[in-house]
Amino acid sequence: MQLLVFYVLSLCTALVSSSPQVQLNRTTLVGSDIAGLKLDFFGGIPYAEPPLGSLRLRPPVLKSHLNAGFFNASSFGLSCLQPGMSNDLISEDCLTINIFRPSGVTERSSLPVLFWTFGGGFDSGSATTFNGSAIVAQSVIRGTPIIYVNFNYRLGPLGFPQGAEAASRGILNLAIRDQLAALEWVQINIGAFGGDKHKACWNIIAIIHHRINNAIGDRLWRECGFYHDVHTVPKPIHIQIFESGSATSSLAFNAQRREDSWTNFVQGIPSCSSFVGTSFTALAEADEQFPFDPTLDGPHGLFPGLPSKLFPRGQFARLPFIAGTNLDEGTLFCPTALNYTNDLLKEIVDTNFSPPTVPSNILDELLALYPDDPSAGSPYNTGNETFGLSPLFKKCAALTGDLMFDSQRRHWIQTASESGVKAFGYRFTQSSPTIPANLGVSHGSEIAFVYGDPGTLNQSASAKALSVAMIDYWVSFATSLDPNDGRGSRRPTWPQYTPKRQVLLQLNGNNLTVIPDDYNKEKIDFIVSEGSTFRHRR
Repeated sequence: MQLLVFYVLSLCTALVSSSPQVQLNRTTLVGSDIAGLKLDFFGGIPYAEPPLGSLRLRPPVLKSHLNAGFFNASSFGLSCLQPGMSNDLISEDCLTINIFRPSGVTERSSLPVLFWTFGGGFDSGSATTFNGSAIVAQSVIRGTPIIYVNFNYRLGPLGFPQGAEAASRGILNLAIRDQLAALEWVQINIGAFGGDKHKACWNIIAIIHHRINNAIGDRLWRECGFYHDVHTVPKPIHIQIFESGSATSSLAFNAQRREDSWTNFVQGIPSCSSFVGTSFTALAEADEQFPFDPTLDGPHGLFPGLPSKLFPRGQFARLPFIAGTNLDEGTLFCPTALNYTNDLLKEIVDTNFSPPTVPSNILDELLALYPDDPSAGSPYNTGNETFGLSPLFKKCAALTGDLMFDSQRRHWIQTASESGVKAFGYRFTQSSPTIPANLGVSHGSEIAFVYGDPGTLNQSASAKALSVAMIDYWVSFATSLDPNDGRGSRRPTWPQYTPKRQVLLQLNGNNLTVIPDDYNKEKIDFIVSEGSTFRHRR
C-alpha cells in the first residue's frame, strides 16, 4: 500500500512538473499545454473576490492572492449567470480570467497583450466561447508574439442594477467595473506570464448596441488607478479594436428610467425575502425579460453623458483604434415572425431609439429615406428576394443596421480622425454558407475569421486566406500600432482614415480592397444630424 501511494504521488508530481507553471506571489499556477501549437494555457484564475452574499450587487473587490500553494489553472472557469445556459455551466462565482501565451515565455519577455471583451447584449456570453490559440500561434509564426487574455464579467441584473436606490448606493454599471477590475489585474500580474502591461490592446466586440465608451476613456484610466495626467503617464490600454461597435454606440439613459424593470425583476425571484440573500438557483430561474444595460451615472461616474454631447466638447481619449462593421448588421435584430408595416417600423424607432418628445415628422423623414423595395434592403445584394418573410423585413434590417451600428461607427471615426487620432476603418462583407440567407453577412460574422476558425463554417480557400490576413492585421496593430507591419501574409496596405481620405478596408476573401466610406451616405448623414433624436432611448 505504501508503495502504491508513493507511485501515485510520484505520478501526480511528474504530471504537475511537466505542465506549464507561473509563480504568482506565493501561489504556483499550473496550466496546460496546447498540443501541437507550442502554447501554454492558464484558465479560470479569479481576478476578483466571488461576488456572493454581501459582495453581491457591489463593485468588484480585486483578488490580491489565491490562498493556496498550488492552483489548478488548466481549464476555463464557469460562465456568469445568464438565461439559456444549464446550471452546471454557470455560477455567480465567475469572475475569472484566461491567458494564452507562447511556450517558453519568461517574465523578461515583455510581450504585447490582446485583451478581449466578449459581446452578447450584456445578458449573455462567456469567455469559454473564445479560444485564442490560433491568434497566438499565428503571432509567433509571423515573428511578433503576443499574449491573449479574456475574462468573464457579471451579466444582466447582477451586472447592471437599475433604479434610484442602485444609483444612490453607487452600484450602477457593475459589469463595466468588472471589466476594469480584470484590466487592473492584468496590469498587476501579466508580467509574471511574460506580458508587458504597457502594451495592451483592448479588443472589443459590440454588445448589441453599447460598448465601453472611448469618449470617457480618460475616466476609465483613472478608475483603474493608474494615472492622473492623461498626457504624461503610461496608460493601461494603448490601442483599441472595435468590432461592430464604436465609442458612440451608446443608447444609455439614467437609472430611474428602468425603475419598473428592476422592480419587476426582483418581484420575479421566487424564493427570497432579501435579494442579497437569494440563492444561486433562484437567480438562475428568475424571469429576465427586461434589458439591463449600462446606465448614465453622472459627472463623476463611468458614463457621464451621451457621446453625441461629449464629442463636440472634445471629451474622448486620443487612443489609436480600428473600428468596423459588417455588411448586414441589422438582420439579427429584426424578428422574422413580424409582419412589418411602415407604421410598425415607426413605432420601433420611436420606442427604442428616440426620446418621447421627438417630432413625428423626423421619424417620417427617416423612414422615407429607406425604400419599401426589397432590392434596396438588407441583406444587401440579394435583389428582390424576401426569403418568405414580410416584404418590409429588409427595410427594417437596413434601417436598424444604420441606426445601431453604421451611423455610429462613421460618426465616431470621422470625429476622432478630425482630432488627429490614428484610426483605421473596415467593412466586413464575407458571406458564410452556414449562416441563413436572410441574415446575410450578419452581426458577429467576422468573429470566426478573427479567431482563425473559418473552417467551422465550411469556408473556401479564399475565405481561409482572409482569416489569415485579418489576424495579421489585428496582431500587427496590437504590436506596432499599425496594421501594416510588413510581416506575415501578403495583403493590401490598410490606409489610415483621415478627414481628407475617408476610406475603409473591405474584408472579403475574393476582393480584399480599399473602398470609400460613403455607403448609405444620405441616410447616415440624416441620422448623425439628428444626434439628440437617435443617440439614446426615450
